[in-house]
Amino acid sequence: MFVKPADGRAVRWPQSLRLLKTTGEEVPSTGFWLRALSRGDVRKVNRISSAQITVSNKEKGTT
Repeated sequence: MFVKPADGRAVRWPQSLRLLKTTGEEVPSTGFWLRALSRGDVRKVNRISSAQITVSNKEKGTT
């Protein structure tokens, strides 16, 4: 699942203790991440590919 930290939250990966990127990352659906999701520490989001962003910008007339 692809998640981002909730506003005002910093969440660490359980093994490496590295902070989850504010832009979001793909994480496994383990107990750790599911608990973080249920507590509101992270939020599940749809990943937007760069191709979708490019198409969206072209539709708006920007590059």
